[in-house]
Amino acid sequence: MGYMGNYSMCICFPKKFGVTETGPPMDVKEVFMEYAEGGACITVEQLRRFLVEVQGDAEASMEDAERIVEEVLQRRHNNVKFTSRALSLEDFHFYLFSVDLNSFLLNQVHQDMTASLSHYFIYTGHNSYLTGNQISSDCSDIPIIKALKRGLRVVELDLWPNSTKDDVLVLHGWTLTTPVELIKCLRSIKEHAFSSSPYPVIITFEDHLTPDLQAKVAQMVTQTFGNMLFYPESDCVKEFPSPEELKYRIVISTKPPKEYLEDKSLSSRRRSNSHREKDSDEDIWGRMSADLTNDDEKSDCDTSEHSQCDGDNEACDRLLRPLEAPAYKNLISIPAGKPKGKLREKLKVEIDKVRRISLSEQKFEKATVCHGTEVVRFTQRNILRIYPRSTRVNSSNYNPLIGWMHGAQMVALNMQGYGKSLWLMHGMFRSNGGCGYVKKPEFLMNVGPNDQVFDPKAKLPVKKILKVKVYMGDGWHLDFKQSLLNLWSPPEFYTRVGIAGVPADKTMKKTKKRKGNWAQVWDEEFTFQLTVPEIALLRVEVHEYNMSGKDCLAGQTCLPVSELRPGVRAVPLFNRKGEKFTSLRLLMRFEFVHADI
Repeated sequence: MGYMGNYSMCICFPKKFGVTETGPPMDVKEVFMEYAEGGACITVEQLRRFLVEVQGDAEASMEDAERIVEEVLQRRHNNVKFTSRALSLEDFHFYLFSVDLNSFLLNQVHQDMTASLSHYFIYTGHNSYLTGNQISSDCSDIPIIKALKRGLRVVELDLWPNSTKDDVLVLHGWTLTTPVELIKCLRSIKEHAFSSSPYPVIITFEDHLTPDLQAKVAQMVTQTFGNMLFYPESDCVKEFPSPEELKYRIVISTKPPKEYLEDKSLSSRRRSNSHREKDSDEDIWGRMSADLTNDDEKSDCDTSEHSQCDGDNEACDRLLRPLEAPAYKNLISIPAGKPKGKLREKLKVEIDKVRRISLSEQKFEKATVCHGTEVVRFTQRNILRIYPRSTRVNSSNYNPLIGWMHGAQMVALNMQGYGKSLWLMHGMFRSNGGCGYVKKPEFLMNVGPNDQVFDPKAKLPVKKILKVKVYMGDGWHLDFKQSLLNLWSPPEFYTRVGIAGVPADKTMKKTKKRKGNWAQVWDEEFTFQLTVPEIALLRVEVHEYNMSGKDCLAGQTCLPVSELRPGVRAVPLFNRKGEKFTSLRLLMRFEFVHADI
C-alpha cells in the first residue's frame, strides 16, 4: 500500500462509495440546544456566553461574537443579507469545525520574553544546509530558507576552506556532500531570518578555518548583516541578553579563536595516538568505521580527557598560543567551548561568566544518567546544545524530550529528516505564537532551600488530568489525490491519541476502526493523568487500516498540552513531512481537571 491511501479494490461493494456530508456530533447538538435556549438559532449574546463558559475564553466580548457570526454567514451564505444575526445548528457546526475561527492554540506571543536566553527552549537545527543524508547529499541555502520560514531560530553552518584556501565554503567535512558558498547562505539568512518571527536568529559556526579565513568570514558577516548584527559588550559574557533585547538581530555563536586552535591542535595529536571519535563542538566525519561506536562503549561517568600537552615546555606554549583574529572574535556573542576533564567538570557553573557547550546525543544520555541534576543546574544560566550522533547517516533524529526535560535550550534536530522526533519538535514550537522561543517551565529554573533542582527521575504526583474527546474528522477526499482514493471501497480510519513527555506521562491510546464515510465519526474520549504537564505534548495520528498490517498514516499533529485552549476545537492535520493539509482536520474537545493532591 502506498503512502497515505492506496486503498485496495474491494469487489464486495457493488456501488461506488461516494462522499456524503456528516452532521454535527451529539455533543454539539446538545450544547447548541442549551445555549439556543430551545430556539432554532444562537444569537450573538448566546454565542458570547458559549465562548466564555464552554470555550474558556473569559475575555470574549460581544464584538468577538459578532465577528464570528458575520464571518460564518458570509462564508456559508454568500453575502445573503440577514435581518437576524444568528447561527443555525449547521452554521454553529461550521464555526466549530473552522480552524481559523476556532483555533486550539493562541496565535500570538504571550510569554515573558525579557529573561536571559538560557531561560528558553530555542528552535534549533543541525547541519541546517543539508538537503538529505549526512554523507552524499547536496549542501544548499534552500533547507535553511525552508527552516526559517517554519520558525527555526538557530542555524548551523560548517565552515571549510575551498581548494585554493582563499574562500569559505559550507559543507559536511570529510564526506561526499557538495558544498555551497558561505556568502550565499548568509544572504539567504538575512532575507528570510524574520519572515516568521521577530526574535533573534542565532548562527552557530563549526569553524575549520585559518585566521586569515576567519577574518574573511568576519568581513562577510559584518557586510551582509550590517546593523542587524549583535555585538557583545565584552569578551567575557556574564549573562546572556533576552530575546526581547535581541529582536530582529543576528547573533553569532562559535568557539573563540584561541579555543579553536587548542581544540584543533590537541585533537590532531589525539587522532595520531588513538582511534576515538572526536567529541568537538560538532561531530566530525573523519572516520566512518569502528571509531563511531567506540565512544558509545566508554563511560563519561568515570573517564577524563587528558591533554597530550600537560607540560611546561616551550613547544606546548607555542602550540596553545592564540593567533589573534580580533574582528572575528568580536562577533561572538555566545561563546562556545569544550572544557577539559570529566563530564562533571564540563557542567560546572561559573559565577562570573556564561557559555555554550555542545554534547552529542549519546554523551548527553550518559550525562543524564550520571549527572542529571547537574545538567539541569548548568542550563539555568548556561546554554546546552545537543546534536544527533554521528551514525545517523540518513538524517534521522533522537527524541528531543530528553533534552527539554533536563533544561537543554538547543536541542538540534535534522530538519530535512521526517518522523516522530520532528513531529515532537514541531509540536513544542507551536507554543508561544510559534515565535521559536518557548519559556522553560519555572520548575527547571527554581533552586530549593538546600540548593536542590528539578530531578527528572523523581517520582511525582499527578498534577493535572487532561480529557480529550475525538469527535470526527473530515477533508480526506479533498486533500488526497483522486488517484490514491479507491471510491469503490469505504476507508477504515482510526485515531491514535497519546502523550509524549516524562516517562511517567508517556502513553498512547486509540479509537476503534470506523468503516463508512470519508468524513469519519469516532466520538470517543480518553483521559490522561499528567505529572509534568508543562512539557507534555499531545500526539494525534490518524491511520487507515489495512489487512496486510501496514496501516497508512492519514494525518498527524502534535500539540503542546500547556497551551491547549479548552472546549470544542478544530485541529488541523499534517502529513509525514510536517506539511499542513489544506482541508484535513479533526473536531476535538479538551478539558482540564486539577488532580486532588
